[in-house]
Order: sequence, then C-alpha cells, then structure tokens
Amino acid sequence: MKELHGKDFWAHIDAQLKQAEKARSAADVLRIFSHGNDPYGDGHNTGVPAFFAGSGGDGSLRDALYDAGWSLNWGRAAYWWSMRAPDGSSVTYVEGDIYEGTSQ
Repeated sequence: MKELHGKDFWAHIDAQLKQAEKARSAADVLRIFSHGNDPYGDGHNTGVPAFFAGSGGDGSLRDALYDAGWSLNWGRAAYWWSMRAPDGSSVTYVEGDIYEGTSQ
C-alpha cells in the first residue's frame, strides 16, 4: 500500500475500524491491521504483526472491538490493553502495535 495523507488517511482508518467492529477473532484483527493495510505505507514496519495507525483520531480500536462482542482481559492504560474475541483468541495492544495473545 502507498502512504496515505489527509482525508484519504482518515477514511482508511475509519474503514479499518468498521471492519474491526465485525472482527470475531485475533486473526481477523491481525489481518485488518496488517502491514499490507498500513496507511503509513509499505516502508512503515514496526516489526510487530499488525499496527493501528489511527490512535490520534476520533475512533478507538478498543471501542470497535467492544462493538464486535470482545471483552477486556486487562487494561493498564488507554494505550496498553488486551482483549478477548468471541472465539476465545486474544490480542494485546501497545501504543498502536498489535500482538496476538495476552502478553504483559
């Protein structure tokens, strides 16, 4: 994906959050926010499985996952938490980085 800017960037983030509202598993979240779907472009790779680039926007990944039926495993801050999917799998979120599982 090429790097997006301005309205295109935020439209992409909104579309990702809409997809996340339907995520039923950790695999769904990792696919939606994979590096191939990163609006910062192909050159942006943080070395983790997935990345949510919209943390400064109006929408929240945690809220989108709540809407999809996920529950909180634990939360230390708005930027560091873990949630469990309806299928029992989990993701951990740390400042935009998304990992499979419930690591602390």
